[in-house]
Amino acid sequence: MSQKEPQRGNPADVSDLVRNFYERLPYPAPITDLDRYRDTWMNPERRRALFHLLFPTERYSGEQEILVAGCGTSQAAKYALREPASRVTGIDVSETSLHYTKELKRKYGLKNLELHQLPVERVEELGKTFDHVICTGVLHHLADPDMGLRALGSVLKPQGAMHLMVYAEYGRAGIYMMQEYSRLLEVSASPEDLRDLGTTLTALPPGHPIAFLLDQAKDFSHPDALADALLHPQDRAYTVPQLHAWLQRCGISFGRWFEQAPYLPQCGVVAQTPHAARLAALPAPSQHAAVELFRGTMTKHNFIAYRDDRSEESQPIRFDGDRWRHYVPLRLPWTVDVRERVPPGAVAVLINRAHTYTDLILPINAVQERLFGAIDGTRTIGEISRIAADDSKEKDGLEFTRAFFEQLWWYDQVVFDASH
Repeated sequence: MSQKEPQRGNPADVSDLVRNFYERLPYPAPITDLDRYRDTWMNPERRRALFHLLFPTERYSGEQEILVAGCGTSQAAKYALREPASRVTGIDVSETSLHYTKELKRKYGLKNLELHQLPVERVEELGKTFDHVICTGVLHHLADPDMGLRALGSVLKPQGAMHLMVYAEYGRAGIYMMQEYSRLLEVSASPEDLRDLGTTLTALPPGHPIAFLLDQAKDFSHPDALADALLHPQDRAYTVPQLHAWLQRCGISFGRWFEQAPYLPQCGVVAQTPHAARLAALPAPSQHAAVELFRGTMTKHNFIAYRDDRSEESQPIRFDGDRWRHYVPLRLPWTVDVRERVPPGAVAVLINRAHTYTDLILPINAVQERLFGAIDGTRTIGEISRIAADDSKEKDGLEFTRAFFEQLWWYDQVVFDASH
């Protein structure tokens, strides 16, 4: 495997190594100002769209029990600030990280936030269950990720949802090479060694496997990010098949990728290759595994998951049958439409700014622009389809609209309120 071998031995010893690492080098870098974040999330429609990404068939109320597991220096405070009607619990092994979160709690009067110094594996000690569990960038650092994931599943309510992120293996090949380089040279986390390591990265050959990541991840210029990436004592990564196997053995079912377009064979340049038809014939997990190999540079898997004993289908969005007519589309907050230098025949190009691959753009024509502009958070796709039906160029307005909104869904431009 390209990644470094995880630490062996007593899991408690590994946990101590990880805790001590974050006590000395809290990550992400502590912040003291959440004003801009608060202002960004004041719009309830932004929160509603994120809710329906995880819960497409449930009605949005804004009131949930939320757990942020491995909350670091600010993540739990951000959730408490943006979800004022919810009750947020943050846990972390690092007292240093929790100190910075407590400062944010005090500054912003976050009475809906409670914090505990507690490892993920012992989350049941809280004696609570949660509608929404967030654990991003944590499980791959545990001595036993299976134990951590099962623990989170045990406190997730039967109809709850988890937002998880773990490292992806292939795109981190360069990171694992530089981790091994740092071990051979006994590079420490001292300010001097981190400064020298950062300077060394700038001298790497342009074709080094880490070069793409250095170009994409601007925070590598910060010592805390450099230490977290290259000097962490415990680190593992997953391919798409390994991720599915991990979830299955832990009693968790895969829901969807947080941004799904990078994994879909019908999106972007991969859809124009000679293998497009073969890819489309594969089962969805195999499609996603193949596209991960095709892209080659994914560094993380950001996804939504559920308990495997959930009584209802977790992600029932489909475009066969008639149910889709009743979906209410909602624009995702980080989508934009660009009107400059568009391809021939297009009036605009839709872009999701969360995508790191520049081929994941969606050109739209004038009729599609009108359909897209009709999204207001209340009208269903069926109601919006009348716009296309009124256009003399579109004889079958309903089918044209169905195909367009399915594309918007594939390309992470919209989510759907399917609670009606």
